[in-house]
Amino acid sequence: MNRRLPLLNFLGVLILVALSAFQWHTNRNLNLDTNALEKMRQQQAARLAEQDKTLQGQAADLDTFRAQLERTHAELKEVRTNNTAQEQQLVQLSRDNETLKSNVVEWSAAVKARDERLSEANESITTLSARANEAVEKYNQLVTDYNEVVRQLNEARAASSGKPTS
Repeated sequence: MNRRLPLLNFLGVLILVALSAFQWHTNRNLNLDTNALEKMRQQQAARLAEQDKTLQGQAADLDTFRAQLERTHAELKEVRTNNTAQEQQLVQLSRDNETLKSNVVEWSAAVKARDERLSEANESITTLSARANEAVEKYNQLVTDYNEVVRQLNEARAASSGKPTS
């Protein structure tokens, strides 16, 4: 049995070496897997942090977009209100334009009628002026004839009374 003990001891050592080698290989594979998993975890954590930053940026962009959309919506309402008011003003101005056009036509007709009346009045004035000139000429002739008659009468009276005429 003494001889068997070293052999059994040697076999035990060999089994322990094989078990140690197997354990070392298993631990090495587990350590490699742990390192790979840790590396993946760090990559995933970095990717998550990057995605978190991206999400925060997108959330900020979304908030900005919402604010711009609200401003645009408010501006659109204001533009529509202004557009409606301007359309109403345009309709009113069109009505006023039509009224003014008809007023201009009426005014033109009135001016034409006035010009015709002025022309007629001018002709009447010209005619009356010619008649007045004729009357003045007749009056002047009458006065001249009267003065001649008075002169002749004065001469005749002076001749009959015997006084010389000056």
